[in-house]
Amino acid sequence: MAGVRLNGVRKDFGAVQVLKGIDLDIADGEFVVFVGPSGCGKSTLLRTIAGLEDVSAGEVTIGDRVVNDLSPSDRGIAMVFQSYALYPHMTVRENMAFGLKLAKHDKAEIERRVDAAAAILNITDYLDRKPKALSGGQRQRVAIGRAIVREPEVFLFDEPLSNLDAALRVRMRYEFAALHQRLKTTMVYVTHDQIEAMTLADRIVVLNGGVIEQVGAPMDLYEHPCNRFVAEFIGSPKMNMIAVTLVEAGPEGAVLKTAGGDTLRAAVKAEGATPGDTLTLGIRPEHLSLDGPGEAIHGRADFVETLGNATYAYIDIGEGHDSMTAQLAGSVRPQSGDRLELKLQAEHAYLFDADGKAFQRL
Repeated sequence: MAGVRLNGVRKDFGAVQVLKGIDLDIADGEFVVFVGPSGCGKSTLLRTIAGLEDVSAGEVTIGDRVVNDLSPSDRGIAMVFQSYALYPHMTVRENMAFGLKLAKHDKAEIERRVDAAAAILNITDYLDRKPKALSGGQRQRVAIGRAIVREPEVFLFDEPLSNLDAALRVRMRYEFAALHQRLKTTMVYVTHDQIEAMTLADRIVVLNGGVIEQVGAPMDLYEHPCNRFVAEFIGSPKMNMIAVTLVEAGPEGAVLKTAGGDTLRAAVKAEGATPGDTLTLGIRPEHLSLDGPGEAIHGRADFVETLGNATYAYIDIGEGHDSMTAQLAGSVRPQSGDRLELKLQAEHAYLFDADGKAFQRL
């Protein structure tokens, strides 16, 4: 096993700078997930670790070796792609063994590794089938098995579940977590699905425009985003953002006024802000309710989704705002057009300055 260190990694495609000086340490045995919007550089970063893209500047270190000049096959990594990339004319066993045969391992060792990987992934019964006879989830297991038999120091996964249906993705998330727990090998995983990131990662790396916005444990990012971008990206449905005017900043938090005239409180140190400043209040949909303590924000239900275990109400609060989303209990079922009084508790509020930086919470 080995850790991964990225020091000032930059990647340019012609005049376009895709990675803008990435510094990151991934510990030996850690499960790290790269997330971010399309085009943020997360897959390019993974490919630079793999050696599939040359870095324009900086160093990539795996274990105790700088690997910039090493080919992918010499880096001690194994990569799993979203497309599976299985040979259709080969059986599962032959697909899993192919790389080991090219590396000239002896037949007994190849058989041992293939059988061991198949047992880990519960695909022993499929070893003599060809890929066309397998489901999407089974094919993905074979692709993972082909990586496992190489016994790499680092596993790299590039959106491995994106081609699977929703129910199968849930099952495969569990299997990835179990696999990491069993192998205890360093894993770096790229996804656009934040649920995968939150459930799998030891740490999440949030990328945006070729730079790292924030790195931390899933709940650290959820509870303590450093800026508005991370706050909106982590959490589903995403955090509501409301333009407010600062009325007062005191030791017990900030008093705020919405454009619609509602007075709200946030348990936040609004240091550096002065009364009259326009700020952004953040509140997660799951922290809004129709009863209980807290100040109220008023609006009209434009649309209501009833999902059984939860009700999502999309609220128009006027003054040109996008709709707010409230995640309510499934037993609470307002109707479209209803005027609602949504309660917001100060300890669940976030506040961002004009540049999107988060104020410290109390």
